[in-house]
Amino acid sequence: MKRKFYTIILLGFILSGCTKFLETPPDLRTELDSPTKIAELLTSAYPQGNYIPFMEAASDNAGDKGMARSTGDPLNQNPWKFQDVEAREQDSPTFYWYAAYKAISTANHALQAIEKLNNPKETNYLKGEALVARAYAHHMLAIIFAPNYEIETADKLPGIPYVTEPENIVIKKYERKTIKYVYEMIEKDLTEGILLLDDNKYKVPKFHFNTAAAHAFATRFYLFKKDYEKAANHADLALGPNLENYLRQINHEDFRSLEYFNKQRYYSDSSTPTNLLLVEAPTIWSRNMVQNRYGLTTELVTELFSNPNVSSGLYGYTLFGTEQFLHVPKFREHFVKASINASYGVPYNMIPLFTADELMLNRIEAYARIKKIDRAIEDLNIFIKHKVFYTFSIPIYIPSIHTINSVRINLFYGSSDLEENIVKTAIDFRRREFVFEGLRWLDIIRHKIPVTHRSHDDKEVYFLGINSPRRIFQIPDEVIMSGIEPNPR
Repeated sequence: MKRKFYTIILLGFILSGCTKFLETPPDLRTELDSPTKIAELLTSAYPQGNYIPFMEAASDNAGDKGMARSTGDPLNQNPWKFQDVEAREQDSPTFYWYAAYKAISTANHALQAIEKLNNPKETNYLKGEALVARAYAHHMLAIIFAPNYEIETADKLPGIPYVTEPENIVIKKYERKTIKYVYEMIEKDLTEGILLLDDNKYKVPKFHFNTAAAHAFATRFYLFKKDYEKAANHADLALGPNLENYLRQINHEDFRSLEYFNKQRYYSDSSTPTNLLLVEAPTIWSRNMVQNRYGLTTELVTELFSNPNVSSGLYGYTLFGTEQFLHVPKFREHFVKASINASYGVPYNMIPLFTADELMLNRIEAYARIKKIDRAIEDLNIFIKHKVFYTFSIPIYIPSIHTINSVRINLFYGSSDLEENIVKTAIDFRRREFVFEGLRWLDIIRHKIPVTHRSHDDKEVYFLGINSPRRIFQIPDEVIMSGIEPNPR
């Protein structure tokens, strides 16, 4: 299936006024005639947009608090009601679409400059970063705006445009090829690029696709592709045998004793071991995650954090705020004024794109799928060691109580299918670990999890079935207007 269209993938996006991206590309006004200049350009090869607000609101980690505030906020209300998001500003799907394609364009300009320099010894690591960054942005676009990858249908369903050349003209011809083609191109870029990376070239590796982050991305990608052997291999390569040392120890007294703003800083700081790749994005998520109407309700708090999990323990998060504002402090805003004396500017949050916590849970799932059951359970117990405690009055991890085995896992899920039950455990822990981070949506898509949202007064019910077309976010209006077929509704 090929759908050809003429579109302005980047240029149609109006951030303020009528400025087009190609009129002032990321310092392509300076000739890219040295590895140093290319390296500077590549700092913009990561989507500077935030996917969390709409992915979190659409997930089953968001309920209706019933308060008047944000009732009419489309950024929060539309995805919660499984409606197309009307807003186009930061934190919307449309904003993320253009942020991702802007990042892709940057990577493509860097690759073009690298080819012209013809100096592999000095630029191979830059080529590796550009290729992996291009693969990542396309994968996120495919997850959000295209059907989920399924082996049986991948060669029949439309993907998203995979752009491999710099955009030098305002309107250019693209093809919305199949999901299979998109995944083949992602894998090609990823496998080529990951071999060229060199962590020693970066002053702050966590703002670039370092090798650990790239392998973590590969692990996630191969889980989506259902190539579990490769997913497990990349998980093993990411941080080696000492993955435990990188986990966020949320049940530890030192972490629990951190005051509010230090917890915010810790979650998205480059010095935090679990954070493997970070990007700074314009967003007001750190404000809205607390006060949105559709978010973490008291009922969800009970389900996720007050009820015992498979370990017979409670998940180790400390929640802050009153009943309608309960949250985990994960993001701290950095406000950049438009000028020294300006009273206006742009708020930013640091977004962790990959963490060791996700990596370990993904490895557990991959191990289960390739029948390495003992290793999966071993990893689960390591994860539990740093995440759960006994009770709120006794907030400690107790090995004799919390250590799990195959019998306990099967009893908890009421089934003898140990492989599936281990996968369910990983999914359940991911749901809790990444609350307010949007990653629950990845499991909802990949594992075909239905979602039901009920209004606070139970008068309205919104159901997202496993085959609902609204599991795919709609592409921007102007892209549709240019001729591309919209996602079905």
